[in-house]
Amino acid sequence: MKNLSRHRSTLALALLIGLVLGCKSTTSSSSTSAPKNDSPKTTNTSANASTAPAPDIAGKYNVVGTAQEGGQYKGTMEVITRSDVYQFRWKTDSPYDGIGIQNGNIIAVAFANGADGKGCGVVDYDIASNGSLNGKWGYWGTNDAGTESATRTSGSGLTGEYDATGKNPDGKQYKAHLTIEPAGNLYRFVWSNNTDGVGIKRGDNIAVGIGGKRCGFVTYQVQSDGSLDGIWGGGGSDKTGTETATKQ
Repeated sequence: MKNLSRHRSTLALALLIGLVLGCKSTTSSSSTSAPKNDSPKTTNTSANASTAPAPDIAGKYNVVGTAQEGGQYKGTMEVITRSDVYQFRWKTDSPYDGIGIQNGNIIAVAFANGADGKGCGVVDYDIASNGSLNGKWGYWGTNDAGTESATRTSGSGLTGEYDATGKNPDGKQYKAHLTIEPAGNLYRFVWSNNTDGVGIKRGDNIAVGIGGKRCGFVTYQVQSDGSLDGIWGGGGSDKTGTETATKQ
């Protein structure tokens, strides 16, 4: 992935709500509200609902991708298991570090340039037939994940107003109001606890990155050969890039 600017022009793992992986500490969030920045799965969604064990994605990969504004890049990526979450490390023209959440065959990742992704969080939701959202989230700096469900109270499709309830990694519950609106090829998520993020929708799944312009985000789908097929965004742009990661 190129630098966030590169990810913006030529790749720069919510809820979000009260979310944190460092490389990676085991301190849980103590927040009782939705995942926040300071606390501390295109298209085959049928695979997410499968009762089969989630594929093991840990390992080293070769990556090739396209930037948001055109152009190509290549490099390597390492995925490291960190309890409930994954740490992602890229080496392209610049290093990147991120947190990933697995939801069946979908992997949602938030990342930042450098070796410190502090402040970046990610949430991945399955979209139910009635429009409700059921998600799992995490923040860079902690190895534990939280959960969140959101019921739409107005709107249509993904756009609208939602009542959200969730659980922090420490087990404490929270409630929040969530607004989702279109943002070019993406969707903007705004929670009532002063948290906001940007999401990429693929079929009946949406991955949301949190943390502002510094943080990029990517949604991967695990393919039958173990490769990861990704779409990514961030860096303040409403455009997206692509990335394919193949295990070494």
